[in-house]
Amino acid sequence: MKNLTLRQLRYVEALVRHSHFGRAADACAISQPALSMQIKELEEGLGLALFERGARQIRLTSFGTEFATRARDILRAVEALGDLAQAWQDQLVGPLRIGVIPTVAPYLLPTLIGNLARSHEGLDIHVRETVTPRLIQELIDGRLDTAIVALPVSEPSFNEVALFTESFVLVRPSEEEGKPVPNREMLSEMRLLLLEEGHCFRDQALAFCNVPSLRTRELLDGSSLSTLVQMVGAGIGVTLIPEMAVPMETRSAQVSIARFADPQPSRTIGMIWRKTSPLVKQLLEISKVVRDAADLLRGRCGQQLPDFQHAPAAVHLSP
Repeated sequence: MKNLTLRQLRYVEALVRHSHFGRAADACAISQPALSMQIKELEEGLGLALFERGARQIRLTSFGTEFATRARDILRAVEALGDLAQAWQDQLVGPLRIGVIPTVAPYLLPTLIGNLARSHEGLDIHVRETVTPRLIQELIDGRLDTAIVALPVSEPSFNEVALFTESFVLVRPSEEEGKPVPNREMLSEMRLLLLEEGHCFRDQALAFCNVPSLRTRELLDGSSLSTLVQMVGAGIGVTLIPEMAVPMETRSAQVSIARFADPQPSRTIGMIWRKTSPLVKQLLEISKVVRDAADLLRGRCGQQLPDFQHAPAAVHLSP
């Protein structure tokens, strides 16, 4: 086929990702008829169908699966050329695709985006908020440049830069304020509210509470920290949240906050990116801006986050 274009490959990628013409068209910022026409023209030029169209869903044909894999490789190589050009400019300009986990995004992003906009006017920031496994896959696929996650990720193909460490606090109904703070053994027997499966914060909380795997089915799940805190305020149970979330999530809930005895449960937040990325210098610069934003957030939180701490400077780069 002589007239195969990168635009058509991007349309195929979007359709594979969304499995729906309407959603794929929205993602590509074109109309659904225009996307359908482009896919049809591509299939006619190839002489083979890429998609099997059903009444309610579409799926790749066998040929389409192989085609989509190679198309993704081509698009990744094209994106790498763009990264290379940006790296050669030796400055932060153009698009920067940042992924952030949901238990960090609402609290850190407002300050971070403002700081980046002021310090790097030529930067076009695109934010993707989702759980760690998806961020890792999208980073591997080249759809993200970097991600802010809980460390360690322990992915051999990534660099990791630790940014700051924060403790987890206990959230319980307001009438329990002043009561002794339960230890791990006591907490494991309480009605514990946790984020739904897929969130790394859920796994960290379970590890601290030492909840037997058989009991996890009995726990109540929520889709966000805000939901969990409101459920606690309604007297349904108790939960753990990171210190960063305390000011925002507890301001309108009838709850009390308590710290655990040392050693307190905690997490380290950091940035990750591909070792092969040509943007290493620029991403290290971005990591400093993220750390500064976390410092500013600490100052705004004041006494509500008295033990908020930096992680030791830890940059793990490939040789």
